[in-house]
Amino acid sequence: MIVVVILGMLSTMVFISIQAMLPRTRLNSAVRDLAATLHEARSDAISRNAEFQVEYYFEEDEGHPRGYRVITPFRVGGTGGLAARDEERMARDWHTLPDEVRFTSITLNGEVYDSGQVVVTFNPLGGASDHSISLIQDPYERPYTIEVLALTGLIRFHDGEFQREYPRDSDFN
Repeated sequence: MIVVVILGMLSTMVFISIQAMLPRTRLNSAVRDLAATLHEARSDAISRNAEFQVEYYFEEDEGHPRGYRVITPFRVGGTGGLAARDEERMARDWHTLPDEVRFTSITLNGEVYDSGQVVVTFNPLGGASDHSISLIQDPYERPYTIEVLALTGLIRFHDGEFQREYPRDSDFN
């Protein structure tokens, strides 16, 4: 009987430990998936010598889930060639965020957005729109920031809220 009680207590402790780790893995997974999509958009822009876009949506509304997707420079319908207008661009499938993970803000070229739609670009030279994506996990309020560097398009990760301080004219005097 004592062995059964001890095994029951051990299994309860293991279950509680696993439950405590799961929330962190959901945020980490969402961050990794977004970073992989950004890296893929940058690589496609370089290899195909064309501008790719990433479109973010803060809220779920008709036709747009809460998440992000890549918009290619190619024409819809697989007819080949580059699209002449943005409306003709082919968009890839949406990546939705887990229920407990959400965008808190996206900073694009120094301007902070916290709702609606934000579109960033990756150019054929590897550069990108200067932006950072702040995510948070509810109910734990655990923030995380992904930063995309403008000149190189490379991605940096920051645990917590992060906002890069840009140089001012007075810094060069």
